[in-house]
Amino acid sequence: MIIQAAPSSQAATADFLPYGRQTITEADIAAVEAVLRSPFLTQGPAVPAFEKAVAAKVGAAYGVATNSATSALHIACLALGLGPGDRLWTSPITFVASANCGRYCGAAVDFVDIEPTTGLMSVTSLEQKLQQAERSGTLPKVVVPVHLAGSSCNMAAIGALAERYDFAVLEDASHAIGGRYRGEPVGNCRHSAITVFSFHPVKIITTGEGGLATTNDPQLAQSMAELRSHGIVRDPERFERPAAGPWVYEQQQLGFNYRMTDLQAALGLSQLERLEATVEERNRLLQTYRELLAELPVQLLDVPKDVLSSVHLAVIRMDRASPTQHRQIFESLRNSNIGVQLHYSPVHLHPYYRTLGFMEKTYPEAEMYATSALSLPLFPGLKKSESTNVAETLHFLIKDYA
Repeated sequence: MIIQAAPSSQAATADFLPYGRQTITEADIAAVEAVLRSPFLTQGPAVPAFEKAVAAKVGAAYGVATNSATSALHIACLALGLGPGDRLWTSPITFVASANCGRYCGAAVDFVDIEPTTGLMSVTSLEQKLQQAERSGTLPKVVVPVHLAGSSCNMAAIGALAERYDFAVLEDASHAIGGRYRGEPVGNCRHSAITVFSFHPVKIITTGEGGLATTNDPQLAQSMAELRSHGIVRDPERFERPAAGPWVYEQQQLGFNYRMTDLQAALGLSQLERLEATVEERNRLLQTYRELLAELPVQLLDVPKDVLSSVHLAVIRMDRASPTQHRQIFESLRNSNIGVQLHYSPVHLHPYYRTLGFMEKTYPEAEMYATSALSLPLFPGLKKSESTNVAETLHFLIKDYA
């Protein structure tokens, strides 16, 4: 038996079709129930088991689970030594956490424009910006490529630039667990220092809320594990003062309570077992949209040839629609109980980032994207009749506004 429900933030009417929803099976429920009947609810055996399972799945040496992907991005930046006077660059088409993690550390944040056909960070724009920054002495310490909609950025090219310009790469793979780049799993950190995944309910797998960072560096893994738990060290061999007894622990740095619970980890372990099947189904659903939308003046985001997308989102661009028509179509779809969404409004145009000096016409591809993009409903269990209704409604609206 499969149980599906829209996250509360999307709930509208009974016949409202959200852009995404979690899928919960009886096996998932049994896994969580087993923890409820165990001696551990918070920091028990399920969390390290989940960390090891995810790391093994993606081919990384270490996994560090947290209570959200935002928390994982924050402690990843701290582990990489990001702080005041440093710079973090990311994509403007992302959830704000990809940039906020730099601000949490006191660093300056800047953006790299996107490729219009994929929505991913443009390597050409990144290289040009790095050349300019080298001349002005303003190179970034950390660059955060965002694997939008589940497709990996060109990590080999970004990794090569990281070596040339001496910055750390932190992959924001919140959308991309189960995806592959050049035949290898996203998250193996072949071209990065750290990769971060999200397990929010609308993501590929869920822990309710939660995140996880993978890395191949034992020092980064240790630093993140301590930062997520108040900066506490429990290994007596690493104490900086004489131990008063076997119960002693030391807080050696200012950390946070970013820990995942055993309840969350148990759900994640259960969901991880069907990761490949979930990604396969999402790709089938995306292909269905390709066929249904083939005659319309819209384009689904391209998936690069060397990428297997996990297909977190089905994003279309309506390049012939004006910004006004884009909004009208969006609102008309919502009024038809089709829960489209914009992923994302450019980060640099949010009021907070405007107070930091960012203005319009700074990242033209990102800004054009935001006036033409829509995320269509896509999730495991989406019926052919539902996707057909989405396509037919979209056809009617585009014809009406043409």
